[in-house]
Amino acid sequence: MIKADLVTKIAKEMDVSKQEAEAGVNLFFETIKEAILRGEEIELRGFGSFRFRHRGERSGRNPRTGTPVHVPSKKVLYFKPSKILKKLINDDNPS
Repeated sequence: MIKADLVTKIAKEMDVSKQEAEAGVNLFFETIKEAILRGEEIELRGFGSFRFRHRGERSGRNPRTGTPVHVPSKKVLYFKPSKILKKLINDDNPS
């Protein structure tokens, strides 16, 4: 599913115009982005959570040449699905 599909589904389900649905989807994503940039953890009950993890600096190798390279530390954004979502994904007989 792409963003346009999401907008179409919301417009149809909520009986609103696609422009209104797109404005709502854009506002939702913008709010999530702003919270992430502030370093906040985002928890959407029944869906999952987004968290930052710190990945320390390390030494790696250039895959082409095999020479050692320094990989600096960085923040990585992780998504952890909720127990409900995990169960739905792994259920053999979804309801």
